[in-house]
Amino acid sequence: MYQQDLFQNKIALVTGGRSGIGFAIAKLLLQLGGKVIIASRKEAPLRKAAAELANFGECDYCACDIRQTEQIRTLARQIEDRYGRLDILINNAGGQFPAVSEMINDKGWNAVINNNLNGTFFMTREMATTFFIPQKEGIIVNIIADVFRGFPGMIHTGAARAGVENMTKTLAVEWSDYNIRINSIAPGTIESSGLDTYPQPIQDMFADAKEAIPLKRFGRVEDVANAVGFLASPLGSYISGITLYVDGAQHLNSDKMGLIRVMRSFTQGSH
Repeated sequence: MYQQDLFQNKIALVTGGRSGIGFAIAKLLLQLGGKVIIASRKEAPLRKAAAELANFGECDYCACDIRQTEQIRTLARQIEDRYGRLDILINNAGGQFPAVSEMINDKGWNAVINNNLNGTFFMTREMATTFFIPQKEGIIVNIIADVFRGFPGMIHTGAARAGVENMTKTLAVEWSDYNIRINSIAPGTIESSGLDTYPQPIQDMFADAKEAIPLKRFGRVEDVANAVGFLASPLGSYISGITLYVDGAQHLNSDKMGLIRVMRSFTQGSH
């Protein structure tokens, strides 16, 4: 579908790029001619991922905790020293855990909000002030989640991702003065390495959830990467401030209580 040189001479940063959706996004950008920097917290797996991605194009890496602004500034300096510019930022890094809302403690709530909301803003602000605003040009794509009808079982990440969605709308207007486009992508349930981290009862619940999706399947990491490719390229040059759902219409027509039912069964079973 895409021309092989679609991202020729473009420099892209993909946070959370060492696995899953982030890895697929980095791979596509490389295949289409871009130069990519991947970032995440742990250097060893990041280095391994970068070596694998180097088979598809020029890929660099830098360990960075998006919650730490000084680490983000160090990353920006490294990008500036090596490439002199940044054209595309993909905010994919984040993390969460399933939990019944009334049982989330302060530490758990703050950890997810700090990572998914604060970290996304910190990264966006630093890359904009270092590159996009001075350049009068930049593209940002935020990977959020299906929060269209709430997020039972993950209220912390639902709140954080909704915050990022509103941030996307706000910055699309504010930063239009600098020719910066910013959009969000909301994946549904995606078959990626992230699903393997959940307990077996939750994985069993996923099998039932698949039947409730109008398209009767989970998404692939490539489905999300292809949507990013569109919004980050000149093909999406008049699109800013939107959220694109990549979920097989899951946000419109599925039972969102499956996860919370499983979580409640854990807690009730423990009494």
